[in-house]
Amino acid sequence: MREILGRRRRLRFRRKARTARLDAAVTFAVEWDWPVLPGAGLRTTTRTTAGAVCSCPDPECVVPGAHPYDPGLLAATTDERMIRWWWTRRPDAPVVLATGGGAPCAVSLPAVAGARALAALDAAGMRLGPVVATSTRWSILVAPYGLERLGELLYAKDSVPSSLRFHGEGGYLLLPPSVAGAGQVRWERAPLAGSARPWLPDVEAVVDALVEASTSTPGGGSRLAY
Repeated sequence: MREILGRRRRLRFRRKARTARLDAAVTFAVEWDWPVLPGAGLRTTTRTTAGAVCSCPDPECVVPGAHPYDPGLLAATTDERMIRWWWTRRPDAPVVLATGGGAPCAVSLPAVAGARALAALDAAGMRLGPVVATSTRWSILVAPYGLERLGELLYAKDSVPSSLRFHGEGGYLLLPPSVAGAGQVRWERAPLAGSARPWLPDVEAVVDALVEASTSTPGGGSRLAY
């Protein structure tokens, strides 16, 4: 009996999680006008210690489940019918944001450095938008920026740690409540409830704190773990 009840609870949890991913994808696309698409996702196997590997053909994928595969990134859309079609057929698929253009961009860094950066920005009274987190990395969502603007900004720095990643035009980012190789994707700073569309800071407002936090955190200047 306990086994049956446990199985039923797991099934209810799985159905709820699947519904949450579809609902989130629709909210991002339709209400916030953020183009999204389903990510590669994971496939379960008993042949690995982790128990799950990326569903893409690369057996050594370094970002398991956390990238576009089929469809490709250019398929990202805000069309509700297309989004419902995708997640009806792949309810476990992660939600991938196509960054840049009119959509948010992001800067990501190792989790320990990310926590330090947010503390510094809070202490400075800096207004922040949503922050996405996994067990290994935090991503600060920022207003859209172009590569030329970003290049000028980084050129003025003495150095930029290799652990910082910039998700701009042509890039992508997993959004909550996705699950991938790094585990659960969650909001460290959730969008304000009732917002028509989340507010985003300019990249110039946050990049100094992110560079400083990554440089000063032990191992934060070079750690590239996903």
